[in-house]
Amino acid sequence: MRREEIAPVRRDERAGLEHDLVPVAQRQRTRVTAHAQAIPKEGDRTVEAQQPLPSERHTPHREEVGEACRAVEIDDAGRRARPCVGAAVRAAHADARGHDDREAVREQLEVHAAHRRAGDGARRVHRGRRLIARAWPDGRGYRHLLEGIALVALVAGCGGGGSGTPTITVGAARTYTLSAFTPSQPVAAGKPTRVSFTILQPDGKPLTQYKHGAGPHNGVHLIIVRRDLATIIHHHPPVGPNGLIADTIAFPKPGPYRVVIDVYPKTAGPIPNFQLFSTIHVAGAYRPQPLPPLRTSQVVDGYRITLHGTPHLRAIQPAFLDFTITTPSGAPADFQTWFGALAHAIFFRSGTLDYFHTHVCAPGATGCTSAFGAARVTGTSATPGRLKVGVLVPVPGTWRLFLQCRVAGHVITAPYTLQVR
Repeated sequence: MRREEIAPVRRDERAGLEHDLVPVAQRQRTRVTAHAQAIPKEGDRTVEAQQPLPSERHTPHREEVGEACRAVEIDDAGRRARPCVGAAVRAAHADARGHDDREAVREQLEVHAAHRRAGDGARRVHRGRRLIARAWPDGRGYRHLLEGIALVALVAGCGGGGSGTPTITVGAARTYTLSAFTPSQPVAAGKPTRVSFTILQPDGKPLTQYKHGAGPHNGVHLIIVRRDLATIIHHHPPVGPNGLIADTIAFPKPGPYRVVIDVYPKTAGPIPNFQLFSTIHVAGAYRPQPLPPLRTSQVVDGYRITLHGTPHLRAIQPAFLDFTITTPSGAPADFQTWFGALAHAIFFRSGTLDYFHTHVCAPGATGCTSAFGAARVTGTSATPGRLKVGVLVPVPGTWRLFLQCRVAGHVITAPYTLQVR
C-alpha cells in the first residue's frame, strides 16, 4: 500500500472544519493575533464596529508566546507600529468623538494595568506592559492615542524642578490699594489730626480721576466709625492733582476707629464704586458702650426726629422707613443739599462693622439710587420735614443706622438700632 504525505495542520483547529483546513506556513513573527477574515457583528454597524470578536484561545504554539514588550510591537497583518503604553496614559486620553467608548473598538485593545512607582507621576511611560491593538480602518485611533500621550507628558512637565509633581504659579491679584496712609500711630482725642492717603490703581499708578456730577455718588466718601458704633464722622475730602487725599479730623473719644473709604472712580469699566479700609487708634481708655434699643423718637441738638411705624427688615430686600424732622420751634425742617443729597443713611453692622450707604434726594433727582447686587433702593423727600429712607443691607443682624441731614447750615446725626432678619 502506498502511503501519501499529508500536510501538517495546526493543533488548535477544531473538529468538523476539515473543509476549511489550509496549510499554515511557519512564521518568524513573534505573535499572530488577527483572523484571516473579519466577520461582521451586525449588518447595520459601521466598518469600525465590524471588527472580529476575539476567538477562544487554546494552548499556544511556541511561536505565539509573546516576548517581553519592546518599544514597538507589530501584529500579524503587518499594519502600523503601536507604542507600548501604560493604563494611566489611556485613562488620560479622551477621544473627543467618542470612538474609545464603542464596544468594537474596546475589543481591539488589550491593556495591562500599569504599576506606578512612587514619585513617577504621569510623566513615566511604563515599561514591561504591553498594548496589542488592531488597526482602525481610517487610522484616527492612532492620532488620538498619540495626542493623549503628548498631553500627559505636557501636564507632567508643568512647574519643572524635576520632581514630577505639577505646579501652578498664581500671581497676586491686581486691585486698588491704599498707599502711605496716615496717621499710623495713635492720636490724641479732641486734637485736630491730619488724615491722608493715596489710592493706587491695579497698575500701581495713583488714582487721580474721580466721578463728578449730579447726585451724591461722586469723589471720595471718608466715613470713620468707632468700633462700638457710638461715634461717626462723615467727610468728602478733596483730591489733589497727584492723587493725594488729605483731611483734618478731630476724634471726639478714645478707642479704635474703623476707616471706610468709599471711592467713585472715573472709569469706563463696570466698577461704579468700591471701598477700602483702614484703622485709626485714638489714645486713652476705651470703654465700649452697648447699643441702646430702638427709640423711635429722639431729640438731637434741639431737632426732633421721629420714626413712624415698626420696622420689619430683611437682608437684601429693599424697604423704606418714614421719618419726620422738626426744628426747635416745631416747624418742619427745610433740608439743604449736603454732599449731593438731602439726607444720608449710613449703616454699620454691630460686631463685624459691615457697611452700606443710601441717600435721600428730591423727586426727579438723578444719581441717587443705591444698589446691592440686583436689588436697588432710592430714598426721597417730597415735602419739608419728611424723609423716606431706603434700607438695603447685605446680611442679617443688628445694624446701626446713622441718619444725617443738614438744616439751616447745621448737620444733624440721629442714630437708630435696627434688627434685620
